[in-house]
Amino acid sequence: MKTLFRPAVSLFVLLSLICGVAYPLLITGVARLAFAHAAQGSLVVKDGKPVGSELIGQNFTDPKYFWGRPSATGPHPYNAAASSGSNLGPTSPALLDAVRARIAALHAADPTNRRTVPIDLVTASASGLDPHISPAAADYQAERVARARQLEPQTVRQLIARYSEGRDLGLLGQPRVHVLKLNLALDATNR
Repeated sequence: MKTLFRPAVSLFVLLSLICGVAYPLLITGVARLAFAHAAQGSLVVKDGKPVGSELIGQNFTDPKYFWGRPSATGPHPYNAAASSGSNLGPTSPALLDAVRARIAALHAADPTNRRTVPIDLVTASASGLDPHISPAAADYQAERVARARQLEPQTVRQLIARYSEGRDLGLLGQPRVHVLKLNLALDATNR
């Protein structure tokens, strides 16, 4: 029994050190060297302080800011520890009620805007954390943001264009606007 126990324990300790310590440290080091920004959480920094992540949306509710997609996370919006969709199907009365309430909130924030509300402003993404909106959703909000900040709508639309991203590799995904970066640019423009 002793002859089997000692090699088994030795192998267990050796493999634990290799797989549990050495390998994770090596991979972390390589990631920090090769992909420094991503390895640190893809943080968005303003004045030397992190203000968010490029990968997780934030809950903007002030009319002077662009609003992102609704979040389905709990107990508070954009909770990265609780990433999930709402699991409400297209025929769900609860989803219909939530969409109607979100449309009403958008109309209340901008009563003169009678255009069709883009779908991504009233439905949550699959993760509930999406930091992007469509260019149509940004354009829908441009007049409200311009009025709230006392800016020309054209100035706001130029910022939307500057912070718009195309399809990945030219063909994957959809064109999108990063809400946090756009709002930070608005703050820098309109101090």
